[in-house]
Amino acid sequence: RFRTHISSFSLEFGKTVIIALVAVLFIRTFITKPFLVNGSSMEPNFYNGDYLLIDEVTYRLKPPARGEVIVFKYPGNPKSFYIKRIIGLPGEKIVIRNGVISATKDNEKILIKEDYTVPLRTLSTFEAELKDNEYFVMGDNRNFSFDSRNWGPLQSNKIIGLVRLRLWPLTKIMFFDAPDYEPKDN
Repeated sequence: RFRTHISSFSLEFGKTVIIALVAVLFIRTFITKPFLVNGSSMEPNFYNGDYLLIDEVTYRLKPPARGEVIVFKYPGNPKSFYIKRIIGLPGEKIVIRNGVISATKDNEKILIKEDYTVPLRTLSTFEAELKDNEYFVMGDNRNFSFDSRNWGPLQSNKIIGLVRLRLWPLTKIMFFDAPDYEPKDN
């Protein structure tokens, strides 16, 4: 009788473990992926060693939005994954002049004012015209980021997902939303 309880418990425990493993594999494969930040291009918002969860479902339901932080396959090497912030959307013209970033589409200009980034220190001018399914991405540490200014627009099929949650370090656990940018005349 004692053996029957042990074998019954073992069978139930085994089923529970299998169900948990299948659930974890399903979630990790189709819903979220872990990502470890490597480097300083996203400081002061994300630091080397931060452990993040990436939402892989949202962009199947809606297109990426300005200000969202994404993880993507680097266009120069699809085995490398990068983390950057979306600055420009498909069909926009991005202009960086004297450290000020603007996006224009259909004569509507948006100044990208970001108090959460390291200010861009440059007196030069940069322009990029985005095609359909192209995004302009930059690191938050604007002066030390290898991004769309260096290798061009990011195609939408390279995007893995949206950064939703920082899990590590424990003192900095938080959910992330995109900032709101207001259209400006000029």
